[in-house]
Amino acid sequence: MRQLLESTAARAIRYLEGLYGRQVAPGEDAIGEIPRFDESLPDDTTEAELILQMLDEVGSPASMAMAGPRFYGFVIGGSLPVALAANWLATAWDQNSALYQVTPATALIENVALRWLLDLLKLPSESGGAFVTGATVANFTALAAARHVVLEQVGWNVEAEGLFGAPPITVIVGEEAHPTLFKSLGLLGLGRSRVVKVSIDTQGRMRSESIPTIAGPTIICTQAGNVNTGGFDPIGTICDIAHEAGAWVHVDGAFGLWAATAPSRAYLTEDIKNADSWATDAHKWLNVPYDSGLAIVRDTDALRAAMAITAEYLPTSTPYRNPSDYTPELSRRSRGVEIWAALRHLGRKGVAELIERCCRHARRFAEELGKAGYQILNEVVLNQVLVSFGDPETTNRVIAAIQAEGTCWCGGTTWQGHTAMRISVSSWATTDDDVDRSIDAILRIVRHQSR
Repeated sequence: MRQLLESTAARAIRYLEGLYGRQVAPGEDAIGEIPRFDESLPDDTTEAELILQMLDEVGSPASMAMAGPRFYGFVIGGSLPVALAANWLATAWDQNSALYQVTPATALIENVALRWLLDLLKLPSESGGAFVTGATVANFTALAAARHVVLEQVGWNVEAEGLFGAPPITVIVGEEAHPTLFKSLGLLGLGRSRVVKVSIDTQGRMRSESIPTIAGPTIICTQAGNVNTGGFDPIGTICDIAHEAGAWVHVDGAFGLWAATAPSRAYLTEDIKNADSWATDAHKWLNVPYDSGLAIVRDTDALRAAMAITAEYLPTSTPYRNPSDYTPELSRRSRGVEIWAALRHLGRKGVAELIERCCRHARRFAEELGKAGYQILNEVVLNQVLVSFGDPETTNRVIAAIQAEGTCWCGGTTWQGHTAMRISVSSWATTDDDVDRSIDAILRIVRHQSR
């Protein structure tokens, strides 16, 4: 076992060290090798070292360098070395972190990490939380608590009785709500298409004056960090409107919630604490390994009512919280360990500096590309930059060429009728030099494509 794990660690370290020099996207030759994995299940055993050798020699070159410093797609951060190391150790522990009596160390670590997060993100200290896979399940978890409360207010126990015959719930969203929110609503039985969509402004922010009259059980889903522009809905104003009518306000803050930690960006999250629930991703901007989502609910009892599980064989009596009382899963890995490690390592100032640095890099991309004559479509308030290189065909051709050239990787999007390249700066590893190299490569490729 020791020899195998040491060999694997060496391979992983070589992979990570090689990210700085390799092209971001895998080459065609590397991709051409991956069909080697597609074989019949062998009858006999295979030596473990040969399996790891194949994974490394075939899989590593064919991977996208998301952990590197110049991947700017999909709001994906890298993994801080301390968080990756903590993940390795926690995986070796192999704890099913459901119950404190069974896995006391990881249950307590998660409890501490949650308390630190609430403090850091400036959210109500009494809130409950769930460490889940990502923003989709974080939204699902928080909205399950919302569903519980708004139906309980009209005398319906949704966990016991389900939705058959239940009073209808109105769900209000902005026109540019993220697709994962709709998936969560569908999983909850609230419907992907029966929502009421509210008009938005030129930055994708919900127009609070367009919210319809609220009557009956109602959930309003707001957004902290539009996935294209980085824009924030006027959450404080929406909370005032909603709470006067007894409605629940949920915040999808997959990456935008982290703005609360940065002095220059904290104004974006002003009054966000007045909402009832929040969802975010630690693997986006805290830079911990996948997967690591977080659902936070002000009403801890509501979250527990929506998620708790009991059985005769489960030792549920505990001096501390049982993680499984707040998560969709019973069996789950100890996701909170690497979050604790990242926060313990960075501290309050380190997290703020990480967010500030990424935002500064985004502004530099916008300034240099704008100065070169290309259209920046959004107000760069956070870490998102939308740039157009002219007509849709030219922009798409440039994006494809940038991805193929390999210095950096940026994705494409269509936003409010514009075809654009989206630059999302989210990684701890991105330096000023990486930004300069990326800008130079983008401008060189654009000029070549425009000939």
